[in-house]
Amino acid sequence: MQYQKNLTLRDGTPCVLRNAGADDAEPVLRIFNLTHTQTEFLLTYPGESPMTVENERDFLAQSAASSNSIEICAVIGGEIVGTAGITPIGSQEKLRHRAEFGISIDRAYWGRGIGRALTEACIECAKTAGYTQLELDVVAENTAARMLYEHVGFTEYGRNPRGFRTRSGAWQELILMRLELD
Repeated sequence: MQYQKNLTLRDGTPCVLRNAGADDAEPVLRIFNLTHTQTEFLLTYPGESPMTVENERDFLAQSAASSNSIEICAVIGGEIVGTAGITPIGSQEKLRHRAEFGISIDRAYWGRGIGRALTEACIECAKTAGYTQLELDVVAENTAARMLYEHVGFTEYGRNPRGFRTRSGAWQELILMRLELD
């Protein structure tokens, strides 16, 4: 799937949202690893991802060629500062209407509107791909993300009080959210 949009962030900074391609593998993997060091709200800890640059290159090439998944990067001054994407929940007929959404942004760029822009871009792409439901999990303590998701129309449909277990042994409650696209 292909996507491209130029926008101006809240602080006046120009930003490009575009689909990430195979040539972006190294910077996309770098931003993935960086963002996972910056917060306890993402699925993995640094070093837990088995992705190599070659794996990332293959994944991004497949996403760019796909009609139902995409990885979008936010680019400021030629540097990738965040990514977001949609992937199918499953290929079975009963699941084809559902996609999963994920996002991560370098903490240095939080609060500028990149999260909202990437989220809206993924919603647009999910509609284009023919999905009728977009889903995500968010850590309950991640108030800023929850507010963003609610503002663009996601609603809570459940909670998992033991969704994540941190290295310190604490539980993080996950809120399951969905957005109907039809």
